Amino acid sequence: MALLDSDTSSKTIQNSTDTTSLTGDNERSSTERDKTANDSASIVSSSSQKRENDQESDKTSSKNNGKRPLFQRIVEFLQVDPESIEPTNENPEEPIRTFKELRKSLLSTYLYNGELRPIEAKRRTWTWKEYTFFWISEAFNINTWQISATGLQLGLNWWQTWICVWTGYTFVALFLILSSKIGNNYHISFPISSRISFGIYFSVWIVINRIIMACIWTSTLAYIGSECVQLMLKAIFGTDLNTRIKDKIPDPYLTNFEFMCFMIFWVACLPFLWLSTDSLRYVFVVKSIIAPFAAFGLLTWTLCKSEGRLALGSLSDTKLITGKSVLAWSVIEAIMSSIGNFATLILNAPDFTRFSKTYRSAVYSQFFALLFCIAIISLISIICVSATYAKYGANYWSSLNILDRYLENFTSGNRAGVFIFSLIYAFVHLGSSLSGNSTPAGIDMTALFPKFINIRRGSYICALLSLACCPWNLLASSKAFNTALTAYSFFLCSISGVIAADYFIVRRGHINVLHCYTNKLDSYYMYNKCGTNWRAVAAYFFWLVPNIPGFLGSMGVSVPSSATKVYRLNYFIGYAVGGLSYCILVHLFPINGVPEDIRLTDLKWLEHWIEVEQFDCQRELFEMCGTGGPNGFEINTKDWDKKVLNYNDSGKREKQ
Repeated sequence: MALLDSDTSSKTIQNSTDTTSLTGDNERSSTERDKTANDSASIVSSSSQKRENDQESDKTSSKNNGKRPLFQRIVEFLQVDPESIEPTNENPEEPIRTFKELRKSLLSTYLYNGELRPIEAKRRTWTWKEYTFFWISEAFNINTWQISATGLQLGLNWWQTWICVWTGYTFVALFLILSSKIGNNYHISFPISSRISFGIYFSVWIVINRIIMACIWTSTLAYIGSECVQLMLKAIFGTDLNTRIKDKIPDPYLTNFEFMCFMIFWVACLPFLWLSTDSLRYVFVVKSIIAPFAAFGLLTWTLCKSEGRLALGSLSDTKLITGKSVLAWSVIEAIMSSIGNFATLILNAPDFTRFSKTYRSAVYSQFFALLFCIAIISLISIICVSATYAKYGANYWSSLNILDRYLENFTSGNRAGVFIFSLIYAFVHLGSSLSGNSTPAGIDMTALFPKFINIRRGSYICALLSLACCPWNLLASSKAFNTALTAYSFFLCSISGVIAADYFIVRRGHINVLHCYTNKLDSYYMYNKCGTNWRAVAAYFFWLVPNIPGFLGSMGVSVPSSATKVYRLNYFIGYAVGGLSYCILVHLFPINGVPEDIRLTDLKWLEHWIEVEQFDCQRELFEMCGTGGPNGFEINTKDWDKKVLNYNDSGKREKQ
């Protein structure tokens, strides 16, 4: 099979084995291919002419009737800009007048639309610098600070906590690189990559799962950002605002003042949701510059206030460490908290690695930048928490709690310092919410209803849904926050494991991107008429169902202690069980789209760096002229490029 091949100058990782051995059609004569190509060109031409005639007929009909049908006007009002749906402007969609036509349109745009098409070269602008800035901005935030402080509250001393945090984020970096590869080389987003493993249609459930988690986490980050707003207002108007503004909300963890600040931060985030995905790199650059200064500035200020005194032992009020077993589980819980913090970014890594400019841009830079930044920010967090404990005798697990304590001495210097640090942290959290939740949720929603939702609209819908969550309950204590992180990763770990096993072990990095955007029954990723890879679904539930007792136990339900212990290891076990189960099922029940001469034990690697400049043309030909074969529909893109169609500089399709 011939894939979407890059130019010979492109950086390509591939086995020397000729990829045409995968097609089973290499015995077709050159004369037959020429004849088929010419026939296909005629089909394209006649199809385009028919669409033009239909459009002209629609215009005439509209003039004769005087006005468009109400249903058509409603659809046209709600749908997104047609240019973002249609990959090209040559074949605009016909007007939708009935539910049947709407259903057909929804299916067509779900399979393929401009928002989710592979990223062409001119939009792949992220180099190693952008990814380094990205992880600097992601690491230097309040979440990472709280993760480090959680280890101290579990009963670990400073060096044990630091090692646990670094160990946890080392696993995060490894999982992240594995998830990044498919987006980096094939330039596709997470919703499209999930189609490969779970099927064209069942991937909808995977995407919905991710959307729900993104909305919950968006709400959580918005509440943390609102705490920054609280501090800024207190620094200006006084520390008694919580009592001066009458409290009429019957919730022990929320007051009127806190809810007002929550809404202020939420509204302040809305303009940034308008930015395009590739434009977010500028936000990350600014964030990566100011966030480290804020972290080191707070460290210096805290050490000055404590006069250099540090409490480097356990800060746990209940002194959990009473034996080796308790110590071991405290270590495990600290490591799992680190992984849970970035569980969402591990899963949706293709959403931002698809903008990688070169093959190596998103690999080494992400790995080393993440580990280096985490080592620094976690150490800063541990020192600051220890210093405030030595000075005040209280365990402040969040940097915002430390700033709030400084305001008790209501001097002009303290007020100015708290305001500046709070403003920086608010912007840092805004950027974290954009990169990890709002924008990925928008991409995911675009994959579900591209007719009516683009990335921008999806981000705003995510913001609206986040209002329905109650993040103040999750952030009431470090224990509640840690429980939320564990539950968060519980639903995502086996999905990541299945996708990684499918890409690295089963397919050896071999993906046919054309098959990701079609529902042809013989295509690779349809699997059956339901568009579901039951092997991936079974592997997903192999982990999910047995661990529901542990999940319920984390919610307060009485369950056996063994279930809780297994649940604490959810990401490692879920990732491994999901991936291993999938490999076994594929071995017993083989799937299409896998090179015929490849076995699970082979070391052959077939990953490619592809170019997709003519993808719209290639996909249209594939839909019309893809040939049926034992492994699905095939098309030799080199022959089509040379003999049928090309794009001129303006992007218009012309016949050679």
